[in-house]
Amino acid sequence: MLIKKPEDIRYSEVTPKSIYWNRRKFLAGIPAAFLAGRELLSPSARAWAGTKLNNLVKSPFSTTETQNTYNDVTHYNNFYEFGTQKDQPAKYAQNFKTDPWTVSVEGEVAKPRKFSMDEILKLAPIEERIYRHRCVEAWSIVVPWAGYSLSALLKQVEPTSKAKYVAFESYWDLKQMPMARPEQAGIKFPYVEGLRLDEAMHPLALLSVGMYGETLPPQDGAPVRMVVPWKYGFKSIKSIVKIKLVASEPSTTWKMSVPEWYGFYSNVNPNVNPVRWNQKMERRLPSFFQNHPTQIFNGYGDQVASLYAGMDLKKLY
Repeated sequence: MLIKKPEDIRYSEVTPKSIYWNRRKFLAGIPAAFLAGRELLSPSARAWAGTKLNNLVKSPFSTTETQNTYNDVTHYNNFYEFGTQKDQPAKYAQNFKTDPWTVSVEGEVAKPRKFSMDEILKLAPIEERIYRHRCVEAWSIVVPWAGYSLSALLKQVEPTSKAKYVAFESYWDLKQMPMARPEQAGIKFPYVEGLRLDEAMHPLALLSVGMYGETLPPQDGAPVRMVVPWKYGFKSIKSIVKIKLVASEPSTTWKMSVPEWYGFYSNVNPNVNPVRWNQKMERRLPSFFQNHPTQIFNGYGDQVASLYAGMDLKKLY
């Protein structure tokens, strides 16, 4: 029998924890004679939530604040492809197929290419980074994400001198996401976001493949997403299929939808209230009370404020 080392096991070969346990429960009630000669279903038809990530590296970028529970983070979500209510993504994303999956990195780069999930998982050591996450709706959470700096991926394609911004695009498929229609969700699809290149190359900008020591659940952006902790949560695009380096500021979904409310930069700022939510205070889930003071850049100012030296952050929201 061939025994593989953990680092040699492919992403598509690992059975998700939820499927493993559900299968055990299912098999317990079936006669052994019936099971003789049966084979497992192809893993390519399954979502990959709950697969343990081994050998996570602790990160110096982590906050020491109390983490939210897994239930908090997986059952209170904004993911309009699976519904506009907070509890809908957890219900309607469970059969989301994320294997096979590729991320195309293209545009103003010397070496455009497509990365499989196997390649993404092996590109750099996967770190556990405990980040504060702040929504523009004035709620916040603390999450132990797993991933590595996006810069590790971008360096692989060698951005050219013309590259000034990075544009991101989410997966969109009405067969899997029947509620992802502009007339139903109120926004255009596919979901798109963007960062300035120096923001994207900053060490805090995280390409995340998991949380709580496991691969990402579908409702939280499986199988790969961005986490940009000093910006409002809608900037941390989920289920990425395309990354394009461009010369000009790219369009972003919420800025296109409501430009007077959502700017390109969208840094967390208690002194700017361009939308209907007052940003001076926030409520830390699962609390119902908005009694947690909002910090400029969500508390990451020491690391990122220099990116915006000389900029009017009220005008360039």
